[in-house]
Amino acid sequence: MISFILNLDTHLIWLVQNYGTWIYLIVFVVIFCETGLIITPFLPGDSLLLILGTLAAGSLLDLKLTIAITLTAAILGDTINYHIGKIIGPRVFVSDRSRFFNRKHITLSEKFYEKYGAKTLVIARFTPILRSFAPFVAGIGRMNYRNFLIWNVMGALSWTLFFIVSGYFFGNIPFVKENLTLIILGVIVLSFTPAIITHMKERKPHV
Repeated sequence: MISFILNLDTHLIWLVQNYGTWIYLIVFVVIFCETGLIITPFLPGDSLLLILGTLAAGSLLDLKLTIAITLTAAILGDTINYHIGKIIGPRVFVSDRSRFFNRKHITLSEKFYEKYGAKTLVIARFTPILRSFAPFVAGIGRMNYRNFLIWNVMGALSWTLFFIVSGYFFGNIPFVKENLTLIILGVIVLSFTPAIITHMKERKPHV
């Protein structure tokens, strides 16, 4: 998976060349699954959006359509995830030994909600794994749907625009193009930072 993510630019260029406009459907499915299904948090999110912006800068993709597709997928993904959590969440997580669902990720998401409240839906957008679990936890906690939808849209909009526009404006800079793998790796590390900091704070002994 790490190899796939770090070579995402090569894979996407190949997909664009071989599948044409079908690439938009592929991107929609990947973003939707990464945000809407808690069993697929390993799919590329931040790095995918960054590369999409870079390809749009090179006229391989339409910028506006790319933003519209990814934004729609992100909003729908979180919405579905919320309803899954609301309907089956409590029953699924009765056991700490669930084969498909990681209780630790749920606990971490709950801690984020305790600290940041509804804004977790925005913060989690920039954090892999949490991005897949935050809306699920919102559903389990039966968060007011109107409030959820507002923060869902705000989070999706800020997330997609930040990475796609960044990729669009910086993707064709020679230094960025020559060191794209390192930049993607840096994005992945920075994305995990909020969760790591929260986890380390929880592990500190209380005096």
